[in-house]
Amino acid sequence: MKYVVVLCDGMADYPVDQWGGQTPMTRANKPNMDSLAQQGVVGLVKTVPDGLAPGSDVANLSVMGYDPLKYYTGRSPLEAVSMGVELSPSDWALRCNLVTLSDADRYEDAVMRDYCAGDISSQEAAELIESIQKEMGGGIFDFHAGISYRHCLVWHEGIDPGKLTPPHDISGQVVGPYLNHSPEAVPLLSMMKRSYEILKDHPVNQKRVAEGKRSANSIWLWGQGKKPQLPPFEDKFGLVGGVVSAVDLIKGIGYCAKMWVADVKGATGYIDTNFEGKAKAALDLLDDGCDLVYVHIEAPDECGHRGEADNKVRAIEMIDSRLLAPLLKGLEDYTNYRVMILPDHPTPLCTRTHASDPVPFLLYEKQAPVSSSVVQFSEQEAAETNLMVEHGSDLMRMFVSPDPLPQV
Repeated sequence: MKYVVVLCDGMADYPVDQWGGQTPMTRANKPNMDSLAQQGVVGLVKTVPDGLAPGSDVANLSVMGYDPLKYYTGRSPLEAVSMGVELSPSDWALRCNLVTLSDADRYEDAVMRDYCAGDISSQEAAELIESIQKEMGGGIFDFHAGISYRHCLVWHEGIDPGKLTPPHDISGQVVGPYLNHSPEAVPLLSMMKRSYEILKDHPVNQKRVAEGKRSANSIWLWGQGKKPQLPPFEDKFGLVGGVVSAVDLIKGIGYCAKMWVADVKGATGYIDTNFEGKAKAALDLLDDGCDLVYVHIEAPDECGHRGEADNKVRAIEMIDSRLLAPLLKGLEDYTNYRVMILPDHPTPLCTRTHASDPVPFLLYEKQAPVSSSVVQFSEQEAAETNLMVEHGSDLMRMFVSPDPLPQV
């Protein structure tokens, strides 16, 4: 038996008035997902436990079978692991976004124009982070360049700074009310303010502005945590697992769980990602000895954060046609396989940030198709099955169990 999880980050949504109450999932033309739903088990799963913020870190840990209430230590340390950043037990890691702030006399009065600085390229970003490290790094702080706008700050012998707001939660808003002025966070806020002075006239940004692109004129620190300790996936489930993703967060979970992690050329984390390359990487991992592959696609989430309704629909359609279709074709070489498809959390277009609502899932087994009442894989039809998995980390156990899939 082979197992494949297709995790469509942020795919779930709320009804959109301009579409007559449709969601991106119901509006999208996704024949492969719908066909699997018609022959599989469909329900809802609560991936974000009460008391934890709805993020891809918490939700993906949950879907991978790790109870976040037990194993979650913060977002950035998971990304740091993927980046090869060594963390001591006393280090704190923080996500360091490159963002676009509006011009303002006071930092507090600036508006969060873009949490990802216009999808800045990794090469440009590396130059900016290098300048930040030169001016503010060394000693107790070290900055590490990652992918596009996503980077890492390590605070050696640091302390918990308290609540730090993710920049994608405050798009279009004045940043002042969301800045932490507590004594613990003062060093971080000082660096954010200083970064604006360092970056606003940086040659990279001068060139970007001349080209009509957004300036990456500030860092934004959030998502702090300490080095995680996850039991190996193979020890937990008896299966060799692999991960295919464009983002360091998901790769980091894979590394921490001692899973195989693929690198896919052209994987961007957005709608222009290499969908076919991800499908091939997943099949290659299975051919090379993996029993289960976790394929993560960031695109729907990014479109949700940006309020790009049509692109969110397109992202779902491209997952279906350009990733799922070749993946299913390749899986036919195996006598039997199971597929699980779901979002990690909703990223509603109306709020442009994550939500904690339960999300739809589908489970399908090649040799054991079921007669389902579901016509379309969607939030509403999943709710109508009355199948609810209350603890998200139980879903993986259900998926890989030798027992038959549950009947609705």
